Amino acid sequence: MLDVLGLSVHAAAVYRAMLDHPAEGVEQLAERCLLTSGQVHDGLDELGELMLVRASADRPGRLRAIDPAVGLADMVARQEADLAARQAALAASREAVTRMVADRAEQRAAYGERLLGMDAILGRLERMGREARTEVFSSQPGNQRPEDLEAARAGDAEVLARGVTMRTLYQDVIRRQPHASVYAHWLMVQGSEVRTAPSIPQRIVIVDRAQALVPIDPADNRKGALHVTEPGLLAALLDFLEQAWSTAVPLGATGPEDPESGLTPTETELLRLLGSGITDDTAGQRLGISARTVGRHMASIMERLNATSRFEAGIKAAQHGWI
Repeated sequence: MLDVLGLSVHAAAVYRAMLDHPAEGVEQLAERCLLTSGQVHDGLDELGELMLVRASADRPGRLRAIDPAVGLADMVARQEADLAARQAALAASREAVTRMVADRAEQRAAYGERLLGMDAILGRLERMGREARTEVFSSQPGNQRPEDLEAARAGDAEVLARGVTMRTLYQDVIRRQPHASVYAHWLMVQGSEVRTAPSIPQRIVIVDRAQALVPIDPADNRKGALHVTEPGLLAALLDFLEQAWSTAVPLGATGPEDPESGLTPTETELLRLLGSGITDDTAGQRLGISARTVGRHMASIMERLNATSRFEAGIKAAQHGWI
C-alpha cells in the first residue's frame, strides 16, 4: 500500500524492515529485504527525501525510521496541499476568460456594445450572420432547446449557402438529445463542421475573427450579451475556443478512451471538475448529465483505481497523471 504514497518498492521494503528491526544496519537490512547494499542506500536516500528517516540519537552514523503515525501522516498532508494547489490553478485557468470578459463588460466604449435581453441578442446574431464573409465559429454548451435550434435554422442555412465556413462546438450531451443530434447532422449536411466534448467554454460566437458575442452572465445566457470588437479580447477568445476545438471529437465519431488511464473523455473531465472542489450537482450541470450519472461514473473510476474513497481516488488519479 505504500506505493500509493509514492514510495518505490525498495524504499517501502527498507522502511518496513527498519520499523520492525530498528537496530539493524545496511548489510542486515539488505539480507532481510533480499536487496543489494546499493539498493538499500538508494532506498534510504529516498526515505530521507520524504522525511521518513532521521539520524539516530542512539547509534551515531545510522538512521532511524519515523513512526508511520507521524511520517506517513505528514506525507499525506503534503500531498493534499500539492493536490489542492494544482486543483486551484486548474480552476483559475478554466475561468480566466469568463472573468476577464465579465470584469471589463462595463467598459462599453472601449470594447463594444452591451445588449440586454434575448430580442437584442437575436437581432445582433442575425446582423452578424448577414455580415459574415469567411467564418462563423461558436461554442454552444448545455442542452439545446428545440425552439432555439429552429429559430437559428434559416440564418445558419443562409450563411452556409454563401460559402461561409462554419464550425460549431457542442457538449457531448447533444448526442443523447434526438432533436439536437438531428439539427447537428443537418448542419454537417449543409457543410458545417460539428464537434462535441464533455465540457466546453461558455457560449461564444465569433464572426470573421473580427467580432464576437459573449454572455454578460455565463450562468444565464438570456440576460444579455457583450458585442466584442477589441483585438486583444478577440485573440484571447479565439485561442480559448481553438484549444477546446482541438480536443473535441467530430460528430459521428466516438470519443476514444485514454490509452493509459482507460477513462472516457467524460470521466476525465468529471475527475477534473470534482477535483476543483465543486459538487456532484454542479459537475453534472457542466457536463449535461444527472447527479446519479455522476455517481455511477465515480463508482467506476474508484473501482479501477482500487480506491475506497473519493479522496483516495483523487490522490491516486493525480499520482497516475490522470488529472
